Amino acid sequence: MDQPNASQYQSFSNEAEITLGVLKAIEGRQSVTQRSLASELGIALGLTNSYLKRCIKKGLIKVKQVPSNRYAYYLTPKGFAEKARLTAEYLSESVRFFREAREEYNELLIACRDSDVRSIVFAGASDLAEIAAICAAELGIEIAAVIDPKSSAATMVGLPVAPTIDHLTELDAIIVTDLSDPQSTYDAYCKIFDPHKILTPPLLNITSTTRGKEEG
Repeated sequence: MDQPNASQYQSFSNEAEITLGVLKAIEGRQSVTQRSLASELGIALGLTNSYLKRCIKKGLIKVKQVPSNRYAYYLTPKGFAEKARLTAEYLSESVRFFREAREEYNELLIACRDSDVRSIVFAGASDLAEIAAICAAELGIEIAAVIDPKSSAATMVGLPVAPTIDHLTELDAIIVTDLSDPQSTYDAYCKIFDPHKILTPPLLNITSTTRGKEEG
């Protein structure tokens, strides 16, 4: 069986999850507007319009004009069935991804412990950081911080969140937990930190800088 990777997880999140969000929002709320739907889903109005048209074309949604030149949207029986299917698929992918991520971060952290690597940070405030933090807690490994320049949070799963590693005087390893663009995060840290000490799980499909140097 092929193992899930970050790109597969993101692919579902970026496409099927929007469709699922549209169907959920319309179910039982016929008066929903495209603008309110876009705001609820956190996507552009034009993209919302595109997904609505796609759902209508597929027969998942019916649209009816109501007074004041407004439109009411209804889920069709096919739409209800598709919503149930997407919900089941999303939960299945999420559970499978969680299981694989937990196994791989657990292996990285055990390797750190066995190599007496003490000062560790996670690079990326994401679901992966939460999974890795669970693994660290179970193994009794302390994590210094979660580093993410884009995060506005002060803490995450009990760990301090910082924009950079500048405040850390001693740092033994960086474990990449960025889910949005892990390769860019890895590449950025390779410019300021020893690439051999930047650890990545296989599921992120990161091209290693050290691998290229060793092969050359």
